[in-house]
Amino acid sequence: MTPADARDDRARLDERLEEQIAQWRLYLRRRRAINGPDVEELEGHLRDQVAALQAAGLDADEAFLVAVKRMGSLDALSREFAREHSERLWKQLVTAPDADDHTASATRTETLVVLALVVAAALAVKVPALFGLHIDPNEELPLVYARNASLFVFPLLTLYFIWTRGMTAARALWFALPFAAGAVFANVYRFGEGSDTGVLSILHLPIALWIVVGVAYLGGRWLDARGRMNFVRFSGELAIYYVLIALGGGVTTAFTFMMFSAIDKNPDWFVAGWLLPCGAAGAFIVASWLVEAKQSVIENMAPVLTKLFTPLFTLLLLAFLVTMAWTGSPINVEREVLIAFDLLLAVVVGLVLYATSARDPDAPPDLFDRLQLLLIVSALIVDIVALAAIAGRITEYGFTPNRVAALGENLILLVNLTWTACLYWRFVGGTSRFAALERWQTGYLPVYSAWAALVVIVFPLVFGFR
Repeated sequence: MTPADARDDRARLDERLEEQIAQWRLYLRRRRAINGPDVEELEGHLRDQVAALQAAGLDADEAFLVAVKRMGSLDALSREFAREHSERLWKQLVTAPDADDHTASATRTETLVVLALVVAAALAVKVPALFGLHIDPNEELPLVYARNASLFVFPLLTLYFIWTRGMTAARALWFALPFAAGAVFANVYRFGEGSDTGVLSILHLPIALWIVVGVAYLGGRWLDARGRMNFVRFSGELAIYYVLIALGGGVTTAFTFMMFSAIDKNPDWFVAGWLLPCGAAGAFIVASWLVEAKQSVIENMAPVLTKLFTPLFTLLLLAFLVTMAWTGSPINVEREVLIAFDLLLAVVVGLVLYATSARDPDAPPDLFDRLQLLLIVSALIVDIVALAAIAGRITEYGFTPNRVAALGENLILLVNLTWTACLYWRFVGGTSRFAALERWQTGYLPVYSAWAALVVIVFPLVFGFR
């Protein structure tokens, strides 16, 4: 072997070692019990161990595996990591055959707690029925269900996180205040028939209260940027699990109708009054628990989903901008169109957030980062076009609750997208670290919640509940 070949082999081994450490580092950062500074300190210890083992004659792969094994304080995490990477000799080195009795008992206890919360969520949906507000498949759904949808499950999910994070009862009482306020504003205001502010309240209350769930998820440590990113990842994975459960629920509903129809019975009252509302509430708790308990399965979906949908949404936005410029057709600023555009831009922002959460912040910029930047810039241009259309509509026809809400939301998105594009440009250009983009994205989340709370509390009063 020539000296050049030997250098190439060493370079390949060093590159493989860095990939292994990067994978290990990313895995630790996804554990809710490990904070960013802790990961950096642990990585330093790991590198010291690897260097010492290589100096003793082990190759890079062997040194890495043995070093992880020797980090006794991380045995539990190492065992989890080993189960996901058994093909790489982890199983022989660090996997214990069975969990101990204490772990099994704790798992059983958590399962029972989750089942109790699922039952509580299902029963909470039936509370309005105690006041004569029943769900009738032959009549329109009472608005009280839509107004209180988030209140049926968010407080219970918050209670689950309070329990799992070991927060004190005194501290937990503070979490009851925003939910109590949400219940007041959702039910005390008297919205008229077809009220725009009523619809806006229904749409914005979950956004305002989701931040409370996030604070509970982080054990009250909202200032931890890495923890906020973990909550973003949790939110995305929860959406994935919930959709999967909903698909299963759709199949169950179809079979329910099929079976009862076979004996000439109509199950509408059961499906509409019990199966769908109670199942939807309970499934939210179940999906949240699955994200917590089975993170290893779904985490691998994050980079796959972002790499699939980022180019699709980029092409969609570019095609829209080119078509609008080519035809000269303006945006039709009606309520449904405003909601659709805001939803599209929110999906883009969520996609950027989810992609950020799935990325190793210490990795250098690559082609996908440039594609992300193109997506952000495209969304920014669409937002500016939508803002111009909304401003023109307000100038011509005056203020309405929907137009003002759309104007505020698009301005908030404009600020977020603008600074996100700047930070991404700096990162791709090598003049800024990815951590700055992470801090901005997660630090901006309370702005959405604050605006949603403003819409729920102030808009009905300002616009006379119309």
